[in-house]
Amino acid sequence: MNELSPVAHLDRVPSPALLVWPDRVQANINRMIDLAGDPARLRPHVKTHKMDAVVRLQIASGILMFKAATIAELELCLAAGARDVLMAYPPVGPNQERLVQLAINYPDARVSFITDNADLVAALAARCEDTEVELGVFIDFDCGMKRTGTASIALALQLAYAVADSSRLRFAGVHAYDGHVRAASVEERETVWSAAMTSVTQLVEAIEEAGFKVDAVVGGGSPTFGFHAAKRGWQCSPGTTLFWDGGYSSRFPDLPFKSAAAVLTRIVSKPGTDRLCLDLGHKAIASEGPLENRVQLIGLECARPVGHSEEHLVVEVEDTNRFAVGDAFVGIPHHICPTVALYQEAFLIRESEATGETWEVTARNRRLTV
Repeated sequence: MNELSPVAHLDRVPSPALLVWPDRVQANINRMIDLAGDPARLRPHVKTHKMDAVVRLQIASGILMFKAATIAELELCLAAGARDVLMAYPPVGPNQERLVQLAINYPDARVSFITDNADLVAALAARCEDTEVELGVFIDFDCGMKRTGTASIALALQLAYAVADSSRLRFAGVHAYDGHVRAASVEERETVWSAAMTSVTQLVEAIEEAGFKVDAVVGGGSPTFGFHAAKRGWQCSPGTTLFWDGGYSSRFPDLPFKSAAAVLTRIVSKPGTDRLCLDLGHKAIASEGPLENRVQLIGLECARPVGHSEEHLVVEVEDTNRFAVGDAFVGIPHHICPTVALYQEAFLIRESEATGETWEVTARNRRLTV
């Protein structure tokens, strides 16, 4: 599992900290493009990294479309130079005005949102009425995730007609996230995915038969990226592929991506002969999973986690005499996306050395300028 070489000069980095390897990020971008066959097919999600620097690396590689989950992530992409950004989260409350304002601020970019609700369509149409803004609308279709989206073709058609009735909204296509397709077996994963995509195809055909042009279908996340890339002409929207993590690496070894981000932690106490305490609490590592599935500590593979609280991670080892207070360890998070959101900046590792450089986790903040 450990793909990371030892890092020199970690004494320059306070812990806990987020570490990022820019060369590995670029290599993962290259792998994404290779799988898709063309950067024009990619609409990567920015929720994993939330970083201006990573968006710019992708733009420099020819990727111009992005997908965001928050208004701050949307603004991050636009400010970095993205030409087409989809807000893949239904905008409600004040976020509707913020969405419109960003479209006003970046008139040369295409700004879109997803919806499964006619009232939301009407609200955004009304907010755009006295502006020069034209917002794109993707119908959010539930292909099995059962989180957002409609599974009704009839309702989806009603939404398409509602969009067509507005002079300030443009029907942009269909969004279908297949996050429920997570089987470790490639064969089982592809079978479930294929069934989910059959329902999406039926929706697209129904919309086109009603006289609408479906310019784009945005499909999939990271686990099904390879299927979408090889078997569909749709836009692919992986996100975790940029940084990868321990959870996906162990569950989906068929995908070619490598860990490009990790955390730094140090021993702060040795409470007894068989326990170590590290500065990697809930506020430093994603903690939504079982205790044993939160981080893989390189050099502490023998340790068994036994306690986790806000600021502390306690592990059991056979002999604490092998370790000293202050010893540093690099850990690969089981879930990188919420881990990144816990940090204001990432310390960069170049050629196996901590350089002292940092990248800001820009959209960790819920509000940038609007």
